[in-house]
Amino acid sequence: MAHNSGYFSTTIPLNTAKATTPGMHDANVPVAQPTSLKRVVSGAALKELLASGTSTQSKTPSKIDNVFQNYSHSEISRDAATIKNSVVMHLTATFLRTPANMDSGDAYLASAFSVRDRLLQRWNMTNEYHDRVNAKRVYYMSLEFLIGRTFDNALLALELRNEYSKVLGDVGFCLEDIIDEERDAALGNGGLGRLAACYVDSMACSDYPGWGYGLRYKYGMFQQQIIDGYQVEAPDCWLDSPNPWEFPRPDVTYPVKFYGHLVRVPDSKHRFTWESNVVYDAMAFDVPVPGYGTNNVGNIRLWSCKTNSLFDLNKFNAGDYAGATGGQVAAQILTDVLYPNDNTNEGKELRLRQEYLFCSATLQDIIARFKKTGKPLSELPDLAAIQLNDTHPTLGIPELMRILLDDEALTWDEAWSIVTRTFAFTNHTILPEAMEKWPVPMMDKILPRHMGIIYDINLYFLQSVEEKFPGDRDLLRRISIIEESNPQQVRMAFLACVGSHKVNGVAAIHSDIIKQSIFNDFVTVQGEDKFINKTNGVSPRRWMNGCNPDMSALITEAVGDRTWINDLTKVKKLEDHVADDDFRARWSAAKQKNKQRLADYILSTTGIKISADALFDVQVQRIHEYKRQLMNIFSVIYRYHCLKQMTPAERAKEISRVVIFAGKAAAGYWVAKQVIKLINSVAEVINADAEIGDVLKVVFIPDYSVTAAEYLIPASDISQHISTAGTEASGTSNMKFVLNGGIILGTVDGANIEIGEEIGEEQIFFFGCLAHEVGDFRHYLRFHQPKPDEALQTAFDLIQNNTFGDGAIFQPLIDSVLRGGDVYLLSVDFPSYIQAHKAVEDAYRNQEEWVTKSILSVARMAKFSSDRSIQEYAEEVWNIEPVRVTN
Repeated sequence: MAHNSGYFSTTIPLNTAKATTPGMHDANVPVAQPTSLKRVVSGAALKELLASGTSTQSKTPSKIDNVFQNYSHSEISRDAATIKNSVVMHLTATFLRTPANMDSGDAYLASAFSVRDRLLQRWNMTNEYHDRVNAKRVYYMSLEFLIGRTFDNALLALELRNEYSKVLGDVGFCLEDIIDEERDAALGNGGLGRLAACYVDSMACSDYPGWGYGLRYKYGMFQQQIIDGYQVEAPDCWLDSPNPWEFPRPDVTYPVKFYGHLVRVPDSKHRFTWESNVVYDAMAFDVPVPGYGTNNVGNIRLWSCKTNSLFDLNKFNAGDYAGATGGQVAAQILTDVLYPNDNTNEGKELRLRQEYLFCSATLQDIIARFKKTGKPLSELPDLAAIQLNDTHPTLGIPELMRILLDDEALTWDEAWSIVTRTFAFTNHTILPEAMEKWPVPMMDKILPRHMGIIYDINLYFLQSVEEKFPGDRDLLRRISIIEESNPQQVRMAFLACVGSHKVNGVAAIHSDIIKQSIFNDFVTVQGEDKFINKTNGVSPRRWMNGCNPDMSALITEAVGDRTWINDLTKVKKLEDHVADDDFRARWSAAKQKNKQRLADYILSTTGIKISADALFDVQVQRIHEYKRQLMNIFSVIYRYHCLKQMTPAERAKEISRVVIFAGKAAAGYWVAKQVIKLINSVAEVINADAEIGDVLKVVFIPDYSVTAAEYLIPASDISQHISTAGTEASGTSNMKFVLNGGIILGTVDGANIEIGEEIGEEQIFFFGCLAHEVGDFRHYLRFHQPKPDEALQTAFDLIQNNTFGDGAIFQPLIDSVLRGGDVYLLSVDFPSYIQAHKAVEDAYRNQEEWVTKSILSVARMAKFSSDRSIQEYAEEVWNIEPVRVTN
């Protein structure tokens, strides 16, 4: 456990009422009390109420119900004096500082704790109300939640930003500087985790009762450092300072078993006792998610290992210090790092145990909460909907079966009916390396009970298939959850598909592709209605109102009020202002201000000075071959070559361009790390070339994060989304860029297609082959080695001639195109890619046309709000209704 968990539990008073049954914990017992509330209950009165009151689940309010309802609804004053007193109280009482020796870090912590007091009020009220009315809840299981920073987001949600800005200004601090003291939560890496964060935000803002479930990573994935151009991984020690936005729940712990053996329960076919020799306790940490425009507050519950009981004092006293702490270390590493490198067998085992800890604790918690309703388990699907965000949480399916069979003594058919009505599955990729598989021997060793359950799930499923398609053994082989390889593998995507009542892709093209490819046989067997599309969305709170205040103010002016923040369809009114010269000028000024802000950030982060008057060309995504950052940097090299061939007068007529990259490569992904090295080597040469000057600059921003994205996205002129057609499931960064007035340069892939349909293809620059053509191109390139076009060959020549350092270092990247089959079709798409860049520059020269594109793009992007996505899930997958908490 991180050091600060004990800190919080000792400095904040807790309710004395506790659940007495292990694991049976109410969502808000114990809870930290808002320190500024005046309405309290004395110890004697509390004892009397506890003796005379009934459960808060009772439909008839008792005395204790009324007291705590009044308590929860007591509003903390919003006036400056109350805010200032609260900040000073936390400064002096919580952190033992005084205003006289307060620095910006102290000011942040004191202010953050003050804000969380207010947030906690709504959080308690929401959970108590949802419990009281037995609301059906959504449980969004995701191995990542890329939530970014919370302080500013909470201020905006509570509509207190101006008040705190004034109070802090009165004591000599700038709110923006205080906000910068917060570190990003290292709980995710890419689009998967950011999508999960947006969805929990939208559930809160749309009044849907919903929790996220994940893991509390001590070091995140890693902190990316760039040393000599190479990515170097370092631990992201984001929890070194107190985290005001999490609430340790030492009372909410569940045992999680590994290894061991099974003992069949007598006279039972499917019931076993799992005798395990390794048991860890998973402890909950709650992270409230504030809703904007509502009293509702969502929650993300994160699990960490509770290791105190694993310290062996006898071994310590005997001098075996390593042995004394070995159990603690083995448990703690399960939640140390997101996506531990699984290039080794040990890494694979660690990741499997990590995923099971997450799933087991989550399912035990969901069942414990459901049992408090007193309803039979057959009604679990009526009060709980569980969404699997990709394959990482798929072990939740056999885990729920284990609980229902072994702990609750249900029959197989009863348990399986509950499971398949409760779970739904979101697929995020068709890439083979991302379709999780676990070796059967490993699964059998670490999770013997679950391996047996998976065997039975597969058996009954294949039997049902054989009844429909007798004699088709090849179909059975293709559709089996167990892949007949050496060794056998458990195909987790297939298990998720079999165990869920709905399976969705995340963009229209992606949903069609999964039905035609990886799940084609399942569509045949289970019917097409099971497979649906839910195009991704992003939160307007974070990705417009929060990160782009000047543009948001213009939207508010056009709409007439701020209700557009929770109803993005209203931004359509921007079209009424597209011909207003004054409005257009202020729109351009807002963009220019964002560009200067990014230029300042780049200077402070990288030391590279860029001009805010240049065209900002941005590609920020995790580094992967299919996302084709390699093609981008090849084009930069070719552009550099062309500029060097020009006279100074010719160069002076060119559009100045800053090409910005950011993103992490997986620690074991050698090719992606070489791409980062190439980008930085090219940047070093170009940025130092005085002859080129500001006409071309290249920047790689290290350690990409939500905070970095909040600088980059509002400032972009164009953003590149250039994946090989058919490989990008959806993307969400493309949505964020367009929602902030940026223009896309991209392939006909993922959500780019639907964005083009909504905003008009004249507002987007498409290039490249189409998804249905990819197979034929790959087949041709596999057996032929066509000569690349002149532009691409020029880039290769410059690299091989050591223009950017030792060309031999980068030869494998060139060989992947020339001799490796060019799987991602760089050579095929490069000519049209270069032409698309020329079209961008031609359009950018006409700034009047460009501003029109920018305004119209934002005006037509309502579809890509995560609020729309969540509403579709609620109506078509989860079958839940909004439950609005009122004072």
